[in-house]
Amino acid sequence: MPGQSLKQLADNGVIDSSWVPVLQPVATTIAQLGDRLRAEQDAGRRYAPTGHNVLRAFRQPFSAVRVLILGQDPYPTPGHAVGLSFSVHPEVQPLPRSLNNIYRELHDDLGISPAGHGDLSAWTEQGVLLLNRVLTVQERAAGSHRGWGWEEVTGCAVQALASRGMPLVAVLWGNDARAAVSLLGTTATVSSAHPSPLSAHRGFFGSRPFSRVNDLLRQQSAPPVDWQLPAINLG
Repeated sequence: MPGQSLKQLADNGVIDSSWVPVLQPVATTIAQLGDRLRAEQDAGRRYAPTGHNVLRAFRQPFSAVRVLILGQDPYPTPGHAVGLSFSVHPEVQPLPRSLNNIYRELHDDLGISPAGHGDLSAWTEQGVLLLNRVLTVQERAAGSHRGWGWEEVTGCAVQALASRGMPLVAVLWGNDARAAVSLLGTTATVSSAHPSPLSAHRGFFGSRPFSRVNDLLRQQSAPPVDWQLPAINLG
């Protein structure tokens, strides 16, 4: 990622080419953040997710996005962050507690049993963009990269999605995500407390976000999301 233009990032498969014009207003910021991450690595401060996955959410074609699930920042636990909000590598056990709470609400809402893994990438194949507000974090130091400039980058992406004139539902869990509501214009939103164990009992549980998203998609003549995650054979 460091030192590459948006076109080079697209050519190297780091982002989908459809995001190049969308992110052009923040191209300089992205380049500066790449240089800063390289300096962090050189100083022995490991960050997550790994460099190739920092912009992973943007590998999903811009026009394909119909649901935006906006997170805070990546999991700081080494080996957990994959560049998609709330998702982890398939082999990670035990699952992060926020993800366990998401699965609990998914079951209570739609009767879907929890997957035996935490890989949410199948949702992205249906147009669900799993985007964190801040795209990197120092390992074992939650929130450590807030204020670096990622908020400008993801804000640009959110505003562009909201202004496309295409079906979109935004899912805002927690204060950081809900603070982005001003970027969304008239976009349909589903908001509640964060699924973290510190806040899930203050409005996340019982909020039925998955069925509400599908209802809002149908109102926009868009197909609903099949929230059932496929089984993964870990060998």
